[in-house]
Amino acid sequence: MSVTNVLLLLGGGLFAGVINTMAGGGSMLTVPLLVMAGVPGNIANGSNRVGILASTAAAATAFRRLGVEGLSRVTPVLLPVVAGALLGSFSVSLLSDEIFEKIFGILMVPLLLLALRPPKVALGAWSLPATVLVFFGIGLYGGAFQVGIGLLLVLALSRSGMELVLANNVKVLVAMAINVTALPVFILNGKIAWGPALVLAAGFAVGGALGARFTVTGGEKVIRPVLALAVLALSGRLLGLY
Repeated sequence: MSVTNVLLLLGGGLFAGVINTMAGGGSMLTVPLLVMAGVPGNIANGSNRVGILASTAAAATAFRRLGVEGLSRVTPVLLPVVAGALLGSFSVSLLSDEIFEKIFGILMVPLLLLALRPPKVALGAWSLPATVLVFFGIGLYGGAFQVGIGLLLVLALSRSGMELVLANNVKVLVAMAINVTALPVFILNGKIAWGPALVLAAGFAVGGALGARFTVTGGEKVIRPVLALAVLALSGRLLGLY
């Protein structure tokens, strides 16, 4: 890797770690950065999981130190999330790099719309079948693509009546469970470029811890416009528009 690519991955990982913890969608930046650094698309998807795992572990630790505890709220949804993540990760490992990159570029457009509309907390409670179905679907998507999973989780958790700061902590823990499940599948299928993955993970870990602090103190709206511009630019690059 060149010095430029190392700096881009470190900086992008830090920025994405903050974004992922505060709202979600940071992988819309880091997977394209890995591709731009010369990592094939599906291997970039796997390599990004190393950074996500580092980020979520750092964020979960920081949330706990700041007095936000969501572990008890995660336990009921772990089984459907893990089952979905296993199926999703096995399925996406069969895609070619070219097909993955095109799907990824298309997915970033609707996910950008989610990023621009932060979720509003709404009171309510889901039945057990609805909870299992929703979180199996989230695990399935997260195991396959990861990108935007934080946005989907925050939307799902807040719509179920959970307060937004707690929802972000629970989201981090669920995302960590998804990647603990999916990462071995990508490793066994040779879908990790370890050099870029570890550089990205270093930035991700710092960003995850910072994002947890920013989430508790408030600051999400400051970062959203920058994310929107980055996603539009990188989506165009992946789709071959320039």
